[in-house]
Amino acid sequence: MRAVLTGFAGIWLVTLAGYLAGRVGILGPEATTLLARLVFYLAAPALLFSTLATSSLDKVFSPALAVFVLSTLVAAALYVAITLPRRPAAEVTIGALCASYVNAGNLGLPIAAYVLGDASLVVPVLLFQLLIATPTGLAVLDVTAAGHRPAPLRLLSAPLRNPISVACLCGLVVAAAGWDLPPEVLRPFDLVGGAAVPLALIALGLALRGSRPFAGGPDAPQRYLAVALKVVVQPTVAWAIGHFLFHLDGHALLAAVVLSALPSAQNLFVYATRYDRATGLARDAIVLSTLAAVPALVIIAALLT
Repeated sequence: MRAVLTGFAGIWLVTLAGYLAGRVGILGPEATTLLARLVFYLAAPALLFSTLATSSLDKVFSPALAVFVLSTLVAAALYVAITLPRRPAAEVTIGALCASYVNAGNLGLPIAAYVLGDASLVVPVLLFQLLIATPTGLAVLDVTAAGHRPAPLRLLSAPLRNPISVACLCGLVVAAAGWDLPPEVLRPFDLVGGAAVPLALIALGLALRGSRPFAGGPDAPQRYLAVALKVVVQPTVAWAIGHFLFHLDGHALLAAVVLSALPSAQNLFVYATRYDRATGLARDAIVLSTLAAVPALVIIAALLT
């Protein structure tokens, strides 16, 4: 339980630093967009390449990963089915990601290490999100945010024009080939990639100035729907699939449900800012899901241990 609170405390303290910087105005009016672009084009690709290039792919396929993937698809599909008839496709894409894409990096790793006792349990989730969920979501945004139907060749080449997708692909090639890159090669990626999470959190904190995540507004129903799907529905579906379909129990079932209950990842705000779509929805859903995930994870740990 202490690991859960410690993981959240780190997130909120860095986000608070960004919020205070925004209140004081020391970074200027364009700081949020600038930091988001810096993360999207430099820091996040460096982090993803370094993570994938040094990962062991033999741990990817497991029943727990299947449970997580299925619960992710259910949460995202429910959001799309409920909101797509009434909202723009790009906004629905951001909302669906907020409803299903978990904070597996800076929250998942410490929680897996200290709550589940094995940090490697989060590696398959990271790989699924980096290799499949992220490129797919960004490819959809490339199409829906353009405002017109792109040419087939441009549509097929969209992942190759996205720095995050390219970084994931390059990291996967290195890992699959079994290449052991020397420290001198990886060190620049580690240095730049180490800034991705704190810069994304600072950008989120900057955007919180003047925000009201509990207030009404045109996107309030979508905001609360995304949070409910992320924190309540997705872990519940994970438990049902794991228990009844894969017959998981004990620690394996706990791991699948805990990882599914993690809040929305802060880099979703970076994606929303990059494409200039549903930034308020992403910002508020991340904040609210992070708040709601604390009691949710405590309840899950109490019920399944």
